[in-house]
Amino acid sequence: MFFALALTALLVAVIIFIEQPKFGKVPAGERLERIKRSPHYQEGHFVNLSVTPDLTEGASYLSVMREFLFTRRPERKPVKPLPHMKTDLHHLDPAADVLVWFGHSSYFMQLDSKRILVDPVLSGSASPLAWTNRSFGGTDAYTVDDIPGIDYLFITHDHWDHLDYETVRALKPKVKTVICALGTGSHFEYWGYDKNAIIEKDWNERIDLDPGFVAYTAPARHFSGRGLRRNRTLWTAFVFQTPSMKIYIGGDSGYDTHFAATGAEHGPFDLAILENGQYDKSWKYIHMMPEEVLQAATDLKAAKLLPVHSGKFAMANHPWNEPLKRLTEQNKTMHIPLLTPVVGELVELRDTAHIYTSWWEHLQ
Repeated sequence: MFFALALTALLVAVIIFIEQPKFGKVPAGERLERIKRSPHYQEGHFVNLSVTPDLTEGASYLSVMREFLFTRRPERKPVKPLPHMKTDLHHLDPAADVLVWFGHSSYFMQLDSKRILVDPVLSGSASPLAWTNRSFGGTDAYTVDDIPGIDYLFITHDHWDHLDYETVRALKPKVKTVICALGTGSHFEYWGYDKNAIIEKDWNERIDLDPGFVAYTAPARHFSGRGLRRNRTLWTAFVFQTPSMKIYIGGDSGYDTHFAATGAEHGPFDLAILENGQYDKSWKYIHMMPEEVLQAATDLKAAKLLPVHSGKFAMANHPWNEPLKRLTEQNKTMHIPLLTPVVGELVELRDTAHIYTSWWEHLQ
């Protein structure tokens, strides 16, 4: 009897907890009807182009939880604050084509005088529980106050480490246009954004923006969800074409043939921004190993690679600096020009002579 009451109380507490606004809203009404017409939506959820198990063969949720809870890995987080810089984004030269990385998968770009923001997480946490999954020391140099007016806010998917409620709510007065995949707009509408400012598309659709600016949605191999049910919104990559540059905005994705397909259709790219971190042998289908990141950049026909999805949160069991160590070591044979700035460093995208320091090498 006591066990049944305790279980009931726990379930009620969970239901109340996930009703908080930060969990967003699942698609409904006209938005849901549009989703149902997508060829990538089957039996109530979105699916990848290839069969994509949550876990690798031989792994189980029990084994993954056991490793997280009972295997001590202090190297998952840096001992000291990471090096960082503070760039004044409000007073950039309007003619400069630049990028500033905020850690993990959040970054600002100014291209052909337009200001772009991708997956901003500036609240210090990538979790519905603010005291968990905290950012590394030194990676919270920027707040929403440091962000200027944004022409295009790109959101690749609705996971907590890519779509941060506190950040996007505070950004609302600064954002002209939100660009996302099917279903994700339901969160933004619920959080007070004008539906006319939200563009949400299925994979392989064109988005005409201002003159000379166009975006395309491109497939990724991942999943979505902020609550108890997965894949009710779509995850995506973006091809972003400006009057003078073409950028691949990768989001999260396991390796698959879609990189080569996107490279064949839209490449070559001046820059590919690809996830490199939070991988594990137990979930190799939904995140790339560093060696696969380099292959994906090659498939995309990218002139340069910016590796992201590391350097701010510990969401896997590998050492915090292993992604960049493995990537740069493997790149000694592939020779892809890498952009590896510290958090906040101003990256001049047309500068081909700048040499980046291996800032992660001697940090613990």
